Amino acid sequence: MTLAIGSDTLRATISPLGAEMQSLEWQGKPLLWNGDAAFWTGRSPVLFPIVGRAEGDVIAVNGRAAEMKQHGFARRSTFDLVEASETACTFALSDSDATRAVYPFAFRLSLTHRIAANRLSVTATVENRDDTPMPFGLGFHPAFLWPLPGAEGAHRITLDNRGAPDLIRLEGGLIGETKLPSPFHDGALTLDPAQFTEDAMIFPEGAGEGLVYAADTGPRLHFRFANLPNLALWQKPGAPFLCIEPWHGMAARAGAGPEIAARPYSLTLAAGDTATFGFSVEVI
Repeated sequence: MTLAIGSDTLRATISPLGAEMQSLEWQGKPLLWNGDAAFWTGRSPVLFPIVGRAEGDVIAVNGRAAEMKQHGFARRSTFDLVEASETACTFALSDSDATRAVYPFAFRLSLTHRIAANRLSVTATVENRDDTPMPFGLGFHPAFLWPLPGAEGAHRITLDNRGAPDLIRLEGGLIGETKLPSPFHDGALTLDPAQFTEDAMIFPEGAGEGLVYAADTGPRLHFRFANLPNLALWQKPGAPFLCIEPWHGMAARAGAGPEIAARPYSLTLAAGDTATFGFSVEVI
């Protein structure tokens, strides 16, 4: 059963499965993708303990190998409800026999959704409860409607920093080596479905800590990111959504080996340490 939170203007529902947001509505209009299985059943999964794919779907920790599907196991795991109010809720996932079989650490992953006025914030906290260093990646994968409700004209991504970050592509689901010219001009990218025929557009660095997703008319969504240096944009071909994905960690590089610690932008937490990541989206 989903749990509902909200304000007078912004409402969300969150499921214990993956602690995944199932809906986000502004003034009664949907902003989030509905998970139609004809295109993609995801809506806003959290990615942990890896972001992206491993070569052969095999990861390793200190030489110990295990099978792990794309984006890790958190999105397919049931979280426990920790606390809830009318405007916020926190779900948490702790290690179990099943997780330790593939990821040999004691950990706790908490996910908090909070709404204030027209702003939703999502915060993930990773805690290493083990006595050894713990490598991992963490990312968010929310899908927003494209076109947005009531929007007219071309949809654009505009970076707060007005940057032009280099683009890379996936090659066989893994991170490619070639840096491609940035599709951003003066910080703006006009979206076109043709941009996604080669899968996601990935920007390892330089996209900054915020962006606006909007068309000429209709709602403008202002995103802010915390401790999430990588950005990806993805659309399933023909689907009416755009994923705006801030990450700390990426898919493995071909031939780089299966170790989680060797993946681009992976993190390693010392025993007893915690790390916090988050994004927010405000309708402006």
